[in-house]
Amino acid sequence: MARPIRNRTLGSQSTRRTKTFGNADRGVTTEVEVIENRWYTTEEVAAMLKIDPSSLRRWRVARPPQGPPFVQVSDRVIRYHSADVAEYLRRKRVDPMAA
Repeated sequence: MARPIRNRTLGSQSTRRTKTFGNADRGVTTEVEVIENRWYTTEEVAAMLKIDPSSLRRWRVARPPQGPPFVQVSDRVIRYHSADVAEYLRRKRVDPMAA
């Protein structure tokens, strides 16, 4: 579920894409965002995809690996780059009109 936020600034490296729903006149937006050039944890990617984090963990150890590309920083630290997650979603997209 998208969360209400107040306007805030981010560093110059990030690009925020938001979609506004109602209450915009009061300075409150409901945010659906992808921040470019950002690294996400397993839990953050799972929340974006609305799946359980254990699904991402299973996909990583499957042979061949499934799911979005990831970087294993250490034995216990896994990160997903925003561009890789976006590309994974683009590849998985099904357009019923094109089928």
